[in-house]
Amino acid sequence: MKYMLLKTYSEAAYCDTPISEWAPEDIAAHIDFQRALGAELAKSGELVDAQGLAGPEGARLVSSDGRSAPMITDGPFPETKEFLAGYWIVDVDSPERALQIAAQASAAPGPGGKPIGEYIEVRAVMSAPAVEQ
Repeated sequence: MKYMLLKTYSEAAYCDTPISEWAPEDIAAHIDFQRALGAELAKSGELVDAQGLAGPEGARLVSSDGRSAPMITDGPFPETKEFLAGYWIVDVDSPERALQIAAQASAAPGPGGKPIGEYIEVRAVMSAPAVEQ
């Protein structure tokens, strides 16, 4: 069963200090934690993919009706205080295992090494229906 674990960044939700203001050693510890988690999941054969995403300042929203030129705007909008910061796609034996991994990811260290308890959204990856040929 494949699951996508979505890491949402929100200053107010789990940490009072934006990561841009963390001490260099705290940022390094956070990144080391993420790398170690990825290595652990790769070793167990559960990791399909994991990536951090660039901040929203370079994001674009695209909408198209399929007939005319697409509408492309900046986004997400500046008033948005949270954004998708990264994800893991895991292939695990049970929904419970996906939740365990999300809990582990949620405890990533923040300032002073304190676990930040960030929210990790867990969603099943849907497969396309089988098509008979």
